[in-house]
Amino acid sequence: MSVPGAPVNRLLEKRRSGILLHPTSLPGPGPVGRLGDEARRFVDWMVSAGFSVWQILPVNPPQQGGSPYACISAFAGDTRLIDPGMLVEAGWLPPGSERWPLGQALSEARAALMADGGDDWQDYLRFCHDQDDWLDDFALFVVIKRLESGRPWWQWPEPLRDWSARRLEQLRAEMPEALDAVRFGQFVFFRQWRALREYANARDVLLLGDMPIFVAHDSADVWAHPDDFDLDAKGQPNTVTGVPPDYFSETGQRWGNPQFRWGRMKEAGYAWWLRRIEWALAGVDALRIDHFRGFESYWSIPASEPTAIAGQWEPGPGADFFEALLARFGELPLLAEDLGVITPEVTALRDRFGLPGMMILQFAFDGGDDNPYLPQNHVQCGVVYTGTHDNDTTVGWFEALEPERRAHVLEVLGNPAEPMPWALVRAALTSPAQVAIIPMQDALALDGRHRMNTPGTSDGNWTWRFDWSQVPDRRAEELRQMNEEAGRIPAV
Repeated sequence: MSVPGAPVNRLLEKRRSGILLHPTSLPGPGPVGRLGDEARRFVDWMVSAGFSVWQILPVNPPQQGGSPYACISAFAGDTRLIDPGMLVEAGWLPPGSERWPLGQALSEARAALMADGGDDWQDYLRFCHDQDDWLDDFALFVVIKRLESGRPWWQWPEPLRDWSARRLEQLRAEMPEALDAVRFGQFVFFRQWRALREYANARDVLLLGDMPIFVAHDSADVWAHPDDFDLDAKGQPNTVTGVPPDYFSETGQRWGNPQFRWGRMKEAGYAWWLRRIEWALAGVDALRIDHFRGFESYWSIPASEPTAIAGQWEPGPGADFFEALLARFGELPLLAEDLGVITPEVTALRDRFGLPGMMILQFAFDGGDDNPYLPQNHVQCGVVYTGTHDNDTTVGWFEALEPERRAHVLEVLGNPAEPMPWALVRAALTSPAQVAIIPMQDALALDGRHRMNTPGTSDGNWTWRFDWSQVPDRRAEELRQMNEEAGRIPAV
């Protein structure tokens, strides 16, 4: 199913449903979830419940705040997700070492592989060679940041800030072990990620990834490619990202990422972007692009301004960018995050390339009958959600509504007999949209205490994890029946 004449999009080939769960939210030991046994168990549970899409948030290494949308690299993986138990399974570490601290496990595994010099070590050397266009920059960034006590790169000594070839060569000579340890961690992460994807794909489960359009100022990408970003001679942004004032905020939102120099990127054939998307699609089956509207036009704010009020709209790369992607990849397995105030020009760009948009049911009950998120207004070329990682859980959302608003929601949904979240879950599954996504919190009927993120706040976000004790014995059976009734279990 696709828009006539549009490129192929593998996300839309079958009528499917999926679960939104970031891997950090998986159960298990350690501060975050891991890519081993618990991840495979989750895939098996999804399959038993009739789901065949696992949507994740960005798996890049987050900055100190933990947000997967503010990372120190657009290419590297979050090594916190590495499962030491898989190093034991691979024969790289002795039994019992799965309980070691991750740093020790990786160090011992690297030493064992190097001493053996066999196929796995050769795989590591090939990985370093094949990914050298970002991996060496990332290793340098991480090691220098440690040496500089975590200071952002624009506060480093000028030879390091400004890429003095002599100083960086000196650093490579002084700290080869530290640099290699960073590279090895990335090798292990992507090896484990590839194994998880293969496990999921073998069970007809697609991985739907996520890519923020903008990158963090304090990142290896901006440090290594300053000419691609609107920076001054000292590495400070001239203009930054955000959105203008609207109904929700009188001052708009000032995100603070440096703006791209799209003209320069176009002259280079969008090489950095092509590589970024190529590498992302090597690890997932389809990719959600956050803030899709920024490709059509973006709100540019002078960096000296404390709010978004004084910004202005600037033209993005538009269709030219997506034609370059199409020429490179032959298909566009992308999902456009098109929430908020979207212009006809943004919709036209999305539709020209057959990209599905997002329909959020929690947003469906404001306004009139023309609200595009109302179930009767859904389109087949789209992905419907009860809510996203930025929404409250459906139970929490519904409980927070005033009584008359609750009555309105239930009336629109046909006064269902079943309680929340099931009325909204069923509305998502029975939608005409080709794909329906249910956050794991809604699949477990959890309340607002289990929310993943509250936009505009800095505390208590991105830490939620579920536990198998929260999964009722018959929940998978119940969800599978709902998926079967909605025709969302595709033939393999």
